Amino acid sequence: MGQLIDGVWNEEDIISEIKADGAYQKKAAIFRNSITADGSSGFKAEPGRYHLYSSTGCPWAHRTELFRALKELTEIIELHETSQNPAGGGWGFEGKRHKVPGTATEVTQLHEIYSLADPTYSGRVSVPTLWDAKEKTIVNNESSEIIRMFNSAFSDFAPETADLCPPDLIDKIDEMNQLILDGVNDAVNGCGRSKSQEAYDISFEILFETFDKLENILASRRYLCGNQLTESDLRLYPTFLRFDSIYYLGYKCNKRRLEDYPNLSAYLRDIYQTPGIAEVSNIELMKKRIYLPGGPIASNGIVPNGPELGLERPHGREKLSAVA
Repeated sequence: MGQLIDGVWNEEDIISEIKADGAYQKKAAIFRNSITADGSSGFKAEPGRYHLYSSTGCPWAHRTELFRALKELTEIIELHETSQNPAGGGWGFEGKRHKVPGTATEVTQLHEIYSLADPTYSGRVSVPTLWDAKEKTIVNNESSEIIRMFNSAFSDFAPETADLCPPDLIDKIDEMNQLILDGVNDAVNGCGRSKSQEAYDISFEILFETFDKLENILASRRYLCGNQLTESDLRLYPTFLRFDSIYYLGYKCNKRRLEDYPNLSAYLRDIYQTPGIAEVSNIELMKKRIYLPGGPIASNGIVPNGPELGLERPHGREKLSAVA
C-alpha cells in the first residue's frame, strides 16, 4: 500500500504492519488532535471548516460516514471520497485534481495532503482523515476519536439527535468497543492479512468465538449495550455489512456466514433499516473498492455479483427493546 517516509512517498511498506510471527497488527494513527465545541483543544467546532476524507471501501472510515449522517452533519462537514490507486500512490481521487480546502494547492493523492500538514511525516496514509481548512492541517486520522467528536462537538450547529455515546453507558460502551475491536475488527484483518498459517488460525478462532459470544448477547438485547443504538453498534456494523459479501471468502473467514447466525443476521438488518444508515451503506460500491485493482484483495478485477443479502427483510427485533 505504500507509505510516507520523511514526507516522501514510497511504494514499499518500510514500516511494516506484519509482526515477526506473520501476524497482522494495525499501526496506531499519528494525528490525534480533537475538535471541541469551545475550542479549548485548539480546534473549535465551526460549520464548513472541517473536511472528511473517506472511502466507501474502508470499514474504519465507514464509521465516520455513519456518524456524519446520523448526527446530521452533512451540511457542516464536507465529505470527499477516495479510492486506492491501482497504479500506486495509495488513496487518491481517481486521477482527478482535488483542490485542498483552504489552500490553492491541487493534488491527486491523499498522501500529498499529509505532506502539506507535516512535510516530515513518516507513516501510513489512511482514511478517515479529518482536515482543518482554517489551520491547513490534519486534525485526526483515528476513526474512534473522530466519531466521538462528531457525536457531540458540533451540537450547536446541527439539529438535535440521539446521543450515541451517553455518559451513563460510557463504561459499557468502552467495554463492548474493546470486544469488537479485538474479536471482530482486528480478527477479520488478521484472517485476511496475516502472513503465517499460525497467525491466521489464531485470528480465525478469535473471530468465531466472538461471533458466538455476540450471538448470545443479542438473543436478549436489541442492541449491543441495551435497548438503544450506541457507538458500539456503529463500530460493529461496517464489518458485519461486509462480512458475507467480502470477508467470508476474500479474507478467508469461511467457517460460517453471518446469515447462519439468526440473531446476528437479524441485528444487521435492524441496523441497516435504521433511518439514515442505508443511504451510506452502498455494498456494491464497497465490493468494487475491495475487488477491483488497487483494492486489498488480489483479484483479476472481476467483482462478484452475489450474495443476495436481503437487508430489507423484516428483522423482528423491536420486541427486544421492551425487555432489555
